[in-house]
Formats: sequence, structure tokens, C-alpha cells
Amino acid sequence: MEDLTPIRRQYLDLKRQHPDAILFFRLGDFYETFDADAEIVARELDLVLTSRPVGKGQRVPLAGVPAHALEAYLARLVERGYRVAIAEQVGEPVNGLMPRRVVRVVTPGTALEPTLLEERAPSYLAAWVEEGEGIGLAYCEVSTGQFAATQWTGPEARREAEAEWLRLSPRECLYPVTPGEPATPPLPSAGEVACAFTPFPAHRFAPGVARTALLEHFRVTSLHAFGLEDQPLALRAAGAILQYLQETRPEALSLLVSIEMYSTARYMLLDPATRRNLELVESASGGGRRGSLLSVLDFTRTPMGGRLLRAWLSQPLRDRAAIEARLDQVEAFVEDPIARDRLAAHLRGFPDLERLAGRIGSGLASPRDLAALRRALTALPEIQALLRRMEGPHAGAVRPLADRLEPLPELLELLSRALVDDPPATLSEGGVIRPGFSEELDRWRSLAREAQAWLAELEQRERERTGIRSLKVGYNKVFGYYIEISKAAAHSVPSDYIRKQTLVNAERFITPELKEYETQVLNAAARQAELEAELFRDLCRRIGEELPRLRAIAQALAHLDAVASLAEAAARHRYVRPELTEEDVLEIRGGRHPVVEQALAGRFVPNDVVLDAEGRILILTGPNMAGKSTLLRQVALIVLMAQVGSFVPADRARLRPVDRIFTRIGAHDELAAGRSTFMVEMNETAYILHQATSDSLVVLDEIGRGTSTYDGLAIAWAVAEHLHNHPKRRPKVLFATHYHELTALAAYLPRVRNAHMAVAEVEGRIVFLYQVRPGGADRSYGIHVAELAGLPRAVIRRARELLRRLERGEPAVQPKAPPAAPLPLFAEHPVVQALRNLDPDSLSPLEALHKLYELKGMVEGSSRAGSSAEAGPEGGWG
Repeated sequence: MEDLTPIRRQYLDLKRQHPDAILFFRLGDFYETFDADAEIVARELDLVLTSRPVGKGQRVPLAGVPAHALEAYLARLVERGYRVAIAEQVGEPVNGLMPRRVVRVVTPGTALEPTLLEERAPSYLAAWVEEGEGIGLAYCEVSTGQFAATQWTGPEARREAEAEWLRLSPRECLYPVTPGEPATPPLPSAGEVACAFTPFPAHRFAPGVARTALLEHFRVTSLHAFGLEDQPLALRAAGAILQYLQETRPEALSLLVSIEMYSTARYMLLDPATRRNLELVESASGGGRRGSLLSVLDFTRTPMGGRLLRAWLSQPLRDRAAIEARLDQVEAFVEDPIARDRLAAHLRGFPDLERLAGRIGSGLASPRDLAALRRALTALPEIQALLRRMEGPHAGAVRPLADRLEPLPELLELLSRALVDDPPATLSEGGVIRPGFSEELDRWRSLAREAQAWLAELEQRERERTGIRSLKVGYNKVFGYYIEISKAAAHSVPSDYIRKQTLVNAERFITPELKEYETQVLNAAARQAELEAELFRDLCRRIGEELPRLRAIAQALAHLDAVASLAEAAARHRYVRPELTEEDVLEIRGGRHPVVEQALAGRFVPNDVVLDAEGRILILTGPNMAGKSTLLRQVALIVLMAQVGSFVPADRARLRPVDRIFTRIGAHDELAAGRSTFMVEMNETAYILHQATSDSLVVLDEIGRGTSTYDGLAIAWAVAEHLHNHPKRRPKVLFATHYHELTALAAYLPRVRNAHMAVAEVEGRIVFLYQVRPGGADRSYGIHVAELAGLPRAVIRRARELLRRLERGEPAVQPKAPPAAPLPLFAEHPVVQALRNLDPDSLSPLEALHKLYELKGMVEGSSRAGSSAEAGPEGGWG
């Protein structure tokens, strides 16, 4: 066994080179970790923490994993955001010590291996840089070669950048850090994303250094062609990514053949609250796909199609022509269900060509990866012909995609000649290259076969010569080939046998003839493996020359898969094509919530919603559980789906594309950041009021419920007035509330309309109808909902009694004896107080009308509003 003291020095030398990574140190059949790394590995992987001596009576913590199970353990560590450096044994022992070096650094954002990647989600490495009011963001997906950058400037740069960062949800994010200064991640509030923040030297983000890295990588003299010359912050972030990959994953650099400079202004901007509230790709309750919009629309057959559809839902389009083009492609597959089914059959089981090409280009491909590529290329002509045969008015919309499916017959022919029909999983197993492809390889294979045949013949010949029937010729890695004879027959061993090894029940021998053939056999096997590996590498290099074309094919297939998936969803769920118009209108007839509809299995009640120039704000009232929140979300989702290019759940939908969707729904706090539930509500509301434009859709649910009745009512009223009256920001608004007083807005604000969720009373019990009807609701039915929730009957009876008293203006509690000072609910009714403080001469006619409605509302329902304002978030339909 090796002396542990030199091993300890060797380990510490490698650890100093990678201080921020967990070092997996190869020792025989295990990868060992020491010191603090061992404690982390033992905790995260649920391993036993032991210790080993390191000299002079000292011991250090130790935890290890078997070498054959490395990838599984790596995946768990990378998923938790750790960087891992792999130190392998290389070369022959020197003075009894095996040389070792770090051959691979695995980080959350640089993974290429399939075991470390989620199949249907991207794995982005991002870089973030700030300067003044400017922010640069770049990202890449090393497994597919995607590389892009953008930047923002101005007072709203950070909010817009954070929204884009959340859309990307990178696995790892680089940020600049100066030596001697604390490494503080730039996004402390980004807890919704499991991202590993990696500090990177600030000088790597310097303009000159970053620009040089980009110029050298792309082998150009200017970055004008990429649109980066006048985007300094985007340039700096992109250059940092290249330098980081050079250090951690240099083989991935060959996959980044271009970079896209993009602007988020081309897409609908969705802030974090809206993404969370609409549950686009993940459910807010459990964080998984179930219950999300993606779960309803995803019928993709390939991982690359699934990733693209996910990206589309996270980044809806704004340009009407681009939306119509995608809708045309979806409609082409809706019109031709036979073509849609046949395409699905072709794509089912289709390899992930995007990541497959990436593994080949980075030198990580296995023989079965090349077999999968051959299978994909074989299917391309049939898919291309299928698309060109499609029928229907919109069939022409998919022809450009068919043209991008270039079959690459020369590459297919090469793979067919070079690769066996069913190659092994690894190159080391041998038998990868087809016989007849290489004359030299065939010759060495023939020599190996002849040698094996000679060995079998030798065994038979020696049995006959010696008369020992149990004699056999064998092989092991330590002693090579040998002749084994049992001890019972040892007296018959010929004199020309040379003893090699003694066992308990047998003796092993060699002969000069056997030794000579052993050399030939082993040389033939070694040369065969060496030549096969060389041929395989040449084959991968030849495929690598076609990477740009393979990537274009993969992108076209992913696009086809995604639009066919949207068409399948439209056909199965009875969706219709939305009508895009320049008219300032949002008209939905028979609209349905795409996710709730599936959960209710045909029992969903459709509803109409119309917002236009004459009615831009809809005040929606009604009890909890009646469907207000569902209606709000379904309108927002229908608009979003339309701008994704999807058909929508409605009988008819007509709209002008919006620039943004804002939602203020639900109650949650951010106590770690010092913000209560009400403060979060007010922050989100303030953001909407500052950012919404006349082209935006705003969805508000229960504004002001986190504070007292009158404070909340005043805030909600003022918010509605602001959205109506602002000269430049007049978005379309759905405003759900329990403050029935807000229905008075429709009397003096011309673009406000009232609607309510209908209920029916049957024998003293309420029945939710889930229908939207004109006009405001007259009651909140909060006690009825409490009864449905199972509150004790005594509590319900007492609540009804108190409600009747409060509605009549009586005190909630009658004192047993007249006290010195009466203790009613209010010392004086608020209406009386308001009248005492009112100066009629100072009021304008509009202010007087406003005040009259306010007083009327206080008389008729202030106590009801108070009880409803304190209610919790709606459940079920509400």
C-alpha cells in the first residue's frame, strides 16, 4: 500500500489548485475526500464519515465513493450546487507513488454528461455584471451550444434583468469579485431558483480582457457581426463565460460556434410574481410540473421539443406577425391529424439530437451515441417527405421547417459503413467498428482469432501428448496464459513444462511455445483496441465537421415537435385559434381555465370577459370560492397562450397583443428580507402602477386586504382611480375585490364596469354557479363559506347574530349594566363622524358625488367589508 504521508502532500497540492471545489481523489477502486470536503460529502450523500492517518499520529476525516458509481454521486452533488474536481491516477508509479492530476472539473452550469442533466429542462451557465444603472447578462447551455447575451440600462434595468434571470433559472451564475472584498451574490432575493453563485475574478470581466477572449474564440477581428461592439456590459458577461469554460470545461468551447445578441423588448416581459401566480412551468404548491400550464400543453415526443416548448411558455411573443406565423404552423397540424399522428410516431423515441451533437463535438460520445445519430439521420427523409405531403390551407407554413431537415446522406453512409448494427455501451468493450471498414483492423482481428484458435488446438494437443484429460489452457491478467494441471496428475507433467504458480489443488505451467504465442495474442488484442479507438475518434471528428448542420436539424425538429404538441393539445382540449387584431380590445367568449378545466373533467363553467376602450376596468365581486381568482387567472393564461402561438380554451378569443401581464394574486411574505405579507402586496402593487402601460393587462385580486378595513378600502379605491385616470398608463384591468363599495366607481368613472360571480340561495344555503354576470354583488357570504369549511355550529350561529347587529349599526356586545362610558363597537358611527367633519362649501360637484357614494357604502356594508377583508386566501374555485 502507498505511504499515506506523500499521498497527503499530493492531495493538498491538488486541493490548493481547486480550493472552491470538492476534490475527489482516486485511490484504487475508490474516490476519496478528506477534511472539510469529507464532511460535506458524508452529509450530502448520506455516507459514513471515517478517518485515516496522515503521519505522526494525526488523522483526518475521510469519506469515499466507489469508482464505478461516481456519476450517480456526482449528479447528487451537482444538483445541490457543488463544484467537484476529479483527480485521476495517471502514468506509472514514481518512487512508489502514483502520479495524479485533476482531469475534470464538474460544476452545475458546465455539465455535459446525461446523468447530470435534466432531460426536459435547460441547464444554463450565466454571467452577471453591473455598472451604475446598467446590467449585462450572458448565458450558455454547453450541452447544446446555445450562447446568448443582452443588457439593460436605466432606472428599471435591475427589475427587468431579474425577470429575465428568473426566466432562465440558471444552474450556475458567475459574478465579479475583487480580491480582498467579500464575495456577495448579486441576487440575494433569488431564492426561487436553485442557482449556484460562483465568484469569478473581476479582472476577467474587464472590457479589454473579455473582448480579447471573444475575438480569439470566434477567430474574428471585430464583434460587429454578433452585435456586441456597442453592448459593453453584454460583451463583458459573455467574455467571462468563455474564460470560465476554458478553466473548467475546455472541451465544451468547441460547441459555442456563435453568440446571439438579443433584446427582451421582443418578448412579453413577465415579472417574478406573474410567473409564480400563473404557474407556467411549475406548480406553486409543489414546485413540480403537475398543475402547471406546461403539464396541459406538453405532448412533445423528444427532450429537445420539451425544452423548446418550456422556453416558449416562459417567453411569449409580442410581434403580431411572429405570433401569426407560429399559429399557422400549429393550425397546419390541427387540420391534418393523420400527419400529426405520423410525426408523433417518428419522433417517439427519437434521440436528443441537440445534446447528442454536443457530446460528439466535445469528445464525450459513446458508440451508442453514434448509433443513435445514425438512427436519427435514417428517419430524416421520411419526416421531410411527410411534411411536404401535408394537406390543408396552412400546410405551407411547415414547408420551411421541412427544408431545414437536411438528410446528410454522406454522413449517414459513413456511419452505416463504420459502425456495427448494435454497438456496445463503451469503446473499451471492443467490437464497435464494422468488419470491412478497415483492412488493418480486420487483419489484427484475424490474428487475434487465429491465436485463440491456436490456443484451443494447443489444449487438445497437450491433452493427447500427456494423457492428462483435465489439462486446460487459461489466462489471467497477472500471470498471462498458462497450462493448468491438477495435483493428482502432477506426476505426468512433461519435462519441458516450466512451473509458473502453485495453487491448493493445481499447478500452473508455461512452455516456450505458449509464451511466444502469448506475446502475439496480447499484441494483437492491444493493437486491435488501439486501432479501433483511433478509428472511432476519426469518426467523431468527421461528425464534428457537421455540427452546425446537425444543430440546425435539431432546432428544426424541436420546433416541429413543439408546434405539433400545441396542435395535439388544441385537438384534445377543444381549443380555438385566437384572433389577433389592432383594435384595442380583449374579448373572450366561453373562456375556460386550461388547468382547472382538466382537473374538473368536463364540469367547468365557461365565462365571457370583454375589455375595450369603453370598458377597460372590470370590478369583479362575489364570495370566496365562487370563482373570482380562477376567472382572473384564466383570462391572463388565455392571453399568454395566444401570444405563445397556441390555440386557447374558449369559444372565441379576440385580442390585441399585450406588452406585459401583471398579476397581484395571493398572499405571501418575505420575512427573510424584512417584508410582511402586506408589504409584499404593496411592493407588487407599486411596481404595477409604475410599469403598466396602455398595452398591458393587469390582474388584481383583493388589493388592500392585509390591513384594516378603511385603510384597505381607501388603498383599493385609490389604485382603481389611478389605473383609470393616469394620462399615459391606462391598462386593461381585472380587479377582484370583497370591497363592494368599489362598485360605486362605475357611476362616475366612465371606463369602469361591474360584474359579479353569481350564487343562488336554496333553503338557506348558497350554491356557487361559477358564472360571471353584470353588476356588483350585494353580499360576501363569508359566514356561509365558513360553514362549508366546517367551523363549529356554535361559532356560525354567533357569527350570524353579530353580523345582524353590526348591519343594524348596533353594538356587538350589550353591557350587563350601564357603565360610566358606553362601550359599543364604535363610540360614534363613522358616518356621523364623517358628516361632522364635512365642509360642504369646500367640495366640488365631483367630490361631493364621490363623498355621497362613500357615505352610502359605509352605511350599507362597512361591517361586511370588514369581515370579508380579514378573510384568508380563496381556495378551490375562488
